[in-house]
Amino acid sequence: MTPPATSSTAALRPDACPLYVDLDGTLTPGDTLYESVLLFVRRNPLNLLRLFSWLLRGKAALKQRLASAVRPDAAHLPYHGPFLSFLRDEHARGRPLVLASAADARIVREVARHLEVFDDCLGTNAQADGINLSRANKRAAIDAHARARGHEAWAYAGNSRDDLEVWSGATEAIAVNAPDGLLSALRRTHPQARVFEREPLRLATVLRAIRLRQWSKNGLLFVPLLAAHSLDPRLWGVVLLAFVAFGLCASATYLVNDLLDLPNDRVHRIKRHRPLAAGTLGIPAAIALGVAMLALAFALAFMVSTGFAVVLLAYTVTTLAYSLALKRMALIDVLVLSGLYTLRLGAGAVASGVSLSNWLLAIAIFLFLSLALVKRCAELEEVDNADLSPAPGRGYHPRDLASLRTMGMASGFLAVMVLTLYIDSQNSLKLYAEPDLLWCAAPVLLLWVMRIWLKTGRRELQGEDPLQFALRDPFSWGTLLAMAAIGLVATTGF
Repeated sequence: MTPPATSSTAALRPDACPLYVDLDGTLTPGDTLYESVLLFVRRNPLNLLRLFSWLLRGKAALKQRLASAVRPDAAHLPYHGPFLSFLRDEHARGRPLVLASAADARIVREVARHLEVFDDCLGTNAQADGINLSRANKRAAIDAHARARGHEAWAYAGNSRDDLEVWSGATEAIAVNAPDGLLSALRRTHPQARVFEREPLRLATVLRAIRLRQWSKNGLLFVPLLAAHSLDPRLWGVVLLAFVAFGLCASATYLVNDLLDLPNDRVHRIKRHRPLAAGTLGIPAAIALGVAMLALAFALAFMVSTGFAVVLLAYTVTTLAYSLALKRMALIDVLVLSGLYTLRLGAGAVASGVSLSNWLLAIAIFLFLSLALVKRCAELEEVDNADLSPAPGRGYHPRDLASLRTMGMASGFLAVMVLTLYIDSQNSLKLYAEPDLLWCAAPVLLLWVMRIWLKTGRRELQGEDPLQFALRDPFSWGTLLAMAAIGLVATTGF
């Protein structure tokens, strides 16, 4: 295989023991095969069926066809920092380095070319020999490659049990990201094996991946009970169970969204730190976690009611459609986002058996549409400020900013207008002892809407979501407390 281009001027030491380096799980904490599958399915979910047909022809054929269709961007893959620094030092000393992986040869070549520390590379080449370069096949290929270059001994860096067969032929062993059980087995044959510690999967990492903070959105399930002035503890208990089910389901769909959006997240200023994008949570672990949470969510949903489970299913299908395609459709994406917020109100009403007011729905639709547009405008403000192209995976351009800002502010003002119309309706006369006091709520809500749009225009919106900003914003909490106090006084008449 043609050696990749390298920028180093260090002379190779022919007497140095060459080091062969595994890619998946070693050099990068992820797996390029899994990433390629996600890229392929993201193009079209029906591609999953094509993958099964390719797999019937063998793993090497699968990798070859998949790499012909899609390949992860080597420039944005996460890499093991300390190990890569070690490789750079070895390369500077003139040690021969070879990237040897069971991944398709084209992927291996692109990674080697990007890192500029490898003198050659080995990968699975289905067109040449049809052999999947792992285990004994990799050991034989490495041994032949080393001998062809005049080396009787060679070293190997790997991470999995598949690498034990390769290590058995190596003079020197390096383990990267290897579990404790594997290290014990390795040290029986290589007591002096060098180890680059495995980063443990922490609870904080899992909680970040499932976006536990976003569960605050599911507090909307309690709004129908509050709007109906219900104090029935049984109903509140049922909605609490629905809240947990909805949270688990939402977290599972967030994982799906992050899996499908890996390439875009890795080039985003904030999202590149998410566990999946950063490689601190593996793709198989994320899939297993998502499936488990989704199963538990629907088990709890059926405990609430069949109707609630149907609403949760509608939320799941819509969210998956959003992740696969709708998020890249301009204007459709913000309508879907506002609809998903409003669907939470409907879910709370179904769970509690409380009728959902049309007035509440109207206010919610306009307010949530305004917030969805805040999110898009904040992203475009950042792009415009940085003089960059729009973030990949979105259907907007910086020139759309003025139009989106106008739509968003108009939608927020419409929410306030609907609130004022509700004050003089028959519904408010039935529910409130002093409905005229609700007029005090209108300027409070209006001020909050104007302020969040002003901050968006000033590029002061923190984070990537207006809700995250509101949760950290004392003024937003003050607005919420003021609205609650006005509602309480209007209800009791005191």
